[in-house]
This record gives sequence, C-alpha cells and structure tokens, in this order.
Amino acid sequence: MTAQRGRDLLLKIDSTGNGAYITVAGLRANTLSFNAEAVDASAQDSAGAWKELLAGAGLKSAQIKGQGIFKNAASDATIRQYFFNGTIVNWQIVIPAFGTLTGLFQITALDFSGRHDGEVTFDLSLVSAGQLSFA
Repeated sequence: MTAQRGRDLLLKIDSTGNGAYITVAGLRANTLSFNAEAVDASAQDSAGAWKELLAGAGLKSAQIKGQGIFKNAASDATIRQYFFNGTIVNWQIVIPAFGTLTGLFQITALDFSGRHDGEVTFDLSLVSAGQLSFA
C-alpha cells in the first residue's frame, strides 16, 4: 500500500437503517485497530516449556477512534442519542486504497472539549458488536 492522505480515512454511519451511509462529522484524526485474543493451550509437557496457542480460537474485535468537530446539530444529536441509548448500528470505515470495513459497532466513549479561543471538539470510540465484512 502506498502512502495515502489521512483525510481519506472515513467513518460513516447508516443512521436510517436503509443502507445509505453518511460521513459522520468533520473528523480530523481516525484510528482503526484490529484485535485477536490468543488462547493459551500450554501444558506441563509443552515442548521446551514454550507457550503454545490454539489456532483459530479466541475472539476478534475492532476499535475505531475519531477526533474532530460536528458538522451540524443533527449529527451531534444522532451521536449523543446513540451513545446514551447504547445503540448498536451499522458503520463503515473507508480505508483508502485498501477497502471498506462494514459492521455493527457501539459508541463506547464520547468526550467533548474546547478552548476559549477555538471550537468545540469531540473524541469518539467505537467497538465492534458482531462479525465485520471487508470489501
């Protein structure tokens, strides 16, 4: 993968449930992390006392973190409502020159901050809530 512009990493939400994804807010920074838990299959007779792992076991998850500004009151209200209700909805993460990750996510953190001489910003964290697809 060649170098890509960070602004092309997009976070989108299906807020109506009809499959029409819209870009959320004015994100200035995004991070996507994949995780896979390892299952320890070691025993007293493991060769050379080395840890052994069970292939294909354990849980997979993804976490997205975004930072930016809301574009309008509607997107601000939607995100706040999803957070306070614990709503799980479909999101898309567009990774330039790589593909699009789609699946259910829940907002697990929502922080607001602002300087006296600047705009209000937010930090958002999402955690996967089911199987994800990658196209």
